Amino acid sequence: MTFRTRLLAGFGVVVLVPLAVFGLGIRREMSARLSAEYERRVAALTAVIRADVARQSDGIAARLAALKAALAADNAFRLALQGRDRGYMLDYAGDAMRLAGLDYLHVLDDEGRVLSSGQFRNEYDRPAPIPPLSGPALVRGRTAEGPFLALVRADSLRLPGWRFVLVGGTRVDSPFLARLARDPELAVSVVLPGDSVSVDSSGQVVAELPYVESAATRAGQAWLVVTQVHSLLAELRRNVNLWFAVAVLATALVALLVAGWLSTRFSRPVTQMEHRAALGDLARQVNHDIKNGLAPLRNVFRHFAQVAQGDPAKLPKVFAERQSTVESSLGYLETLAANYARLSPQANERPTDVNAVVREALRHATGADHAELRTELPDRLPLVRVDPLALRRVIENLLGNAVDSLGGKPGTVTIATEATGNGSVRLSVSDTGHGMTEAEQERAFDDFYTTKPGGTGLGLSIVRRLIMDSNGTLRVESAPGKGSKFVVELPAS
Repeated sequence: MTFRTRLLAGFGVVVLVPLAVFGLGIRREMSARLSAEYERRVAALTAVIRADVARQSDGIAARLAALKAALAADNAFRLALQGRDRGYMLDYAGDAMRLAGLDYLHVLDDEGRVLSSGQFRNEYDRPAPIPPLSGPALVRGRTAEGPFLALVRADSLRLPGWRFVLVGGTRVDSPFLARLARDPELAVSVVLPGDSVSVDSSGQVVAELPYVESAATRAGQAWLVVTQVHSLLAELRRNVNLWFAVAVLATALVALLVAGWLSTRFSRPVTQMEHRAALGDLARQVNHDIKNGLAPLRNVFRHFAQVAQGDPAKLPKVFAERQSTVESSLGYLETLAANYARLSPQANERPTDVNAVVREALRHATGADHAELRTELPDRLPLVRVDPLALRRVIENLLGNAVDSLGGKPGTVTIATEATGNGSVRLSVSDTGHGMTEAEQERAFDDFYTTKPGGTGLGLSIVRRLIMDSNGTLRVESAPGKGSKFVVELPAS
């Protein structure tokens, strides 16, 4: 054994072992103190959180009651129920949600299907989760950007010949949970049924709420839990010698992790790195553009909050002084949205012959050699007001899906049109393919959902958006082994 080896071994026995024993003793003592303090804070916070949730629930219920009274007196909505103004019905919940200051609003029929959605217009005619009417609940909502969690209340409304359920609420996100916590060293989170983290291991349960994932699932239970966000290092920093040892060990560990990360990153293909760099540039640009509009708004509303707390009487005057800043920032964000909107072509709606567009799409149909294409196109069909290019995209997507459902085997695809009795034109595309289960039908129009190898999962999602933008409806009728039928209804011009 060399002298250097013996020196290191002696140093470890004389210095490191006593230091480790001393550090473990301090850790044990600090752990006991922090545990007692944590339990005291959680006990104090539990009552506050429950009161806040109850107050939020009562506020949502009051706003729903006001919307319920307004809806009962709205003759335009009753006319929309009769099919006279579908656009009014589709936009109703969005306008009402913004006026009521809610983040989630559904008007459902007696079968639980969406008549009007405030957060996502394309939810029309889809089944939606119905929470219990007795109190607050958590539901999973959807927007064009993706799903979100909402604290909601539900209320029922009856009109002659109709029964509705109003479901409204507020978004449960990081700012909402931060407002519940109130203690900088504690955090509130939500544990849902099926989460990989169990309730017992995630923290202290402070509230329990009904949770409805979707229309196809029964109500379960979700939990609000409190966890500690500051570790023992906050207390261990008081001991300089021990903190120095921890800092040295942590620095060495971070250096090893960084070295491993760098070796892994630079061993990847250059194309992947360039792809991620491009995405990063795009994300930074979008982040920069949005922050430019939000920063002045944040400063203005902070100023409003300070004035409201210190001298509420001056709030109208301060609002008048800062109103131009608010309007300027909102104008910037609206211009930004308009610039992004120009990336997609604008709709060119005009009176259109559905049968002519069907024949045009059939002339350009490819890959249907094994399928027998049938048409049922009656003469003198009413014109519909729609973008012909968008309608052709709809027909081509539905036709392609019908042919694909045959799986390369002989079968029949039928395209039919007819005038309905409620002033609209119905277009249907049916096939004799493999059909769909109820679960597949529920997700058929979701973004990126596909059952085809190599499929993008965007075809039916795009079809639904194009139809909804034309104030039409789209539904699917299917059963395993019995084929599928997609039905489009468009208002006559």
